[in-house]
Amino acid sequence: MKVAVVGATGLVGTKMLQVLAERNFPVTELIPVASERSVGKEVEFKGKKYAVVSMTDAIAAKPNVAIFSAGGSTSLEWAPKFAEAGITVIDNSSAWRMDPTKKLIVPEINADSLTKADKIIANPNCSTIQMVVALNPLHKKYGIRRIVVSTYQSVTGTGVKAVDQLKGEREKSVKGSNGEYPMAYKYQIDLNVIPQIDVFLDNGYTKEEMKMVNETKKIMRDDTIRVTSTTVRIPVMGGHSESVNVEFEKDFDLKELRQLLESSPGIIVVDDPANQQYPMPMDAHEKDEVFVGRLRRDETQSNTLNMWIVSDNLRKGAATNAVQIAEYCLKHQLLN
Repeated sequence: MKVAVVGATGLVGTKMLQVLAERNFPVTELIPVASERSVGKEVEFKGKKYAVVSMTDAIAAKPNVAIFSAGGSTSLEWAPKFAEAGITVIDNSSAWRMDPTKKLIVPEINADSLTKADKIIANPNCSTIQMVVALNPLHKKYGIRRIVVSTYQSVTGTGVKAVDQLKGEREKSVKGSNGEYPMAYKYQIDLNVIPQIDVFLDNGYTKEEMKMVNETKKIMRDDTIRVTSTTVRIPVMGGHSESVNVEFEKDFDLKELRQLLESSPGIIVVDDPANQQYPMPMDAHEKDEVFVGRLRRDETQSNTLNMWIVSDNLRKGAATNAVQIAEYCLKHQLLN
C-alpha cells in the first residue's frame, strides 16, 4: 500500500512514521511530503532513507492514503486536491474538524460512521481524544449531562520550537548559559504555567478550550452534553493530563464504573491511592493507551465523578489515532 505522510519532517510527522513502523502498517511505498524548502531532504522509515517530495509529486504518485500533519492552511489548500485524485486524507489539523460534511473520528467511538465516500477524515484535537476515549463507555452506561475539564498540556503539543524553549530555559537556569533559544511562548515556560493555549475568542475562552467543547459533542454524537474547559500549558514533555468532573444522568456504583473502564479498549486504569499509584505523563510517554485514575465521587452533588486522565499527546493524541483510522479504513476496504 502506498502511504503519503504530509509534514513528514515535523514533530508529529516524525511520530507518524514511527507509529506506522511500530504497528506494521502494510506500507509498500512510503511517500514523505513536506514544504518546498524541505524537498530533497531525507527521512528514515524502517531503516531505509526516503527523499521528501513536493505536494504535486505526491499526488502524482497516487498513494492510497495521505496522513496530513502540516497545519490548517496547508490542509485547506491541499487536502481537497488529494481527495479529488481519489486519495483518502486523514488530517491532523483543525481545518476540517467542525465541517459538517466531514467525519471527526476516534476509532474506539465512531469509526463505524466512515464510508468509502469519506475522502477527508478529520483527526480530533489531542486533549479531546484522550478525554472522549475515557468518557465514552461511561456515557453509554450512565449518560453524561455535563463535563468540567481543566487540562495540563505538554509543550510538545506546541511543537519543536516550544521543546527547544523549555530546554533552553532549563539549561540556562542550571548552567548559567547565555545561549540563544527560540521563544514559542510570550512568557517563560520552565518553572511556570501558562493558562492560555491558542488565541482568545470573543467569549473569553481560547480556541483550544472551544475545540474541546465542540469536538466532544460531535465525536460522541450528542449535542445535549454540556462541556466547559480551561486549557493550560505546563513544562512537561511526556503527555497531556486532565482533571475531569463529569455529571451523569444516572447514579453509578464506583466499583462497577472502574470495572467498566478496565474492560474498555484503549484504556488502562491506574488507581491505587493507598500505594500512591495514579497516571502521570512520564508513565504515558511513548504509549498508545489512555490512562485513568483518581476515580472518586464528587461529594458536593449527586451522580458526579472526579477523574484524572493522561495520554501521550503525540501518539494517541495525534499519530496513533490517525494510523488507527487508516487501519480501520484498510480493514473495512474503504481505501482505493
